Amino acid sequence: MNGKLYLVATPIGNLEDITLRAIKILKEVDYIAAEDTRHTLKLLNHLEISKPLISYYKEIEKEKSDILLHKLREGKNIALVSDAGTPGISDPGEIMVRKAIENQIEIIPIPGACACISALVGSGLSTKEFSFIGFLPTNQNEKKEKLEELKEETRTLIFYEAPHKLKNTIEKMEQVLGNRECTLARELTKIHEEFIRGTLATVLQKDEELKGEFVILVKGAEKTKKEIENEKIAERTLEEQYHYYQQQGFEKKEIIKLIAKNQKVSKNEIYQYFLKVKI
Repeated sequence: MNGKLYLVATPIGNLEDITLRAIKILKEVDYIAAEDTRHTLKLLNHLEISKPLISYYKEIEKEKSDILLHKLREGKNIALVSDAGTPGISDPGEIMVRKAIENQIEIIPIPGACACISALVGSGLSTKEFSFIGFLPTNQNEKKEKLEELKEETRTLIFYEAPHKLKNTIEKMEQVLGNRECTLARELTKIHEEFIRGTLATVLQKDEELKGEFVILVKGAEKTKKEIENEKIAERTLEEQYHYYQQQGFEKKEIIKLIAKNQKVSKNEIYQYFLKVKI
């Protein structure tokens, strides 16, 4: 009988954020696969838990996944943890989960701390819809290309960034996205936790050097490129709109529907108008 793979969320700073269920699972499993065994050992010592640790960091993820899979097939239960937060979210875990699924291994997430969600709810930006991006590419051209892809995204954007790259990243964001409202969430759950709110042009204007791990949250675009185009089309006369859509290959029924949407009126009103002008 196969063992079970537990994806255990661990504290992102404050050790009191470990859940009772996470402690129970860490005590019960046969092995703990850790992104950094030294870091995880500190947590286990704090919890007075002693378990065999298997190193499982990004550079050896594929290789170690096979080792973990073998142990799971032997019936061993394994808890996968990252240095902080939820495994697989900008941390190792995704490859192991896919392999486990392919081999009919039961996967059990043990929820807990997640920096992007903690940052979002305290940011003051919209929580209705959001896009989690994680770390941007380190290559400057690739970073710019990725931001260009996100330029029309209307949902709140969430990024992770290291302190030594923070200034460059925010400057690049302002260049590509414009001077949008944003929030920097720093050292979440720790003693020096801080939310820095403002715009991309102002958030770095602090006297002291900013240290610690950061979550960058940026307000989404006000309108998509398509919405802006539709607004421009709606400014035209009804006849001009009709001919525009006709040139795009739309049938009369579809054209009436599109114009009605542009003008925020009923389809019948537009239909009656074109009956009168005989288009």
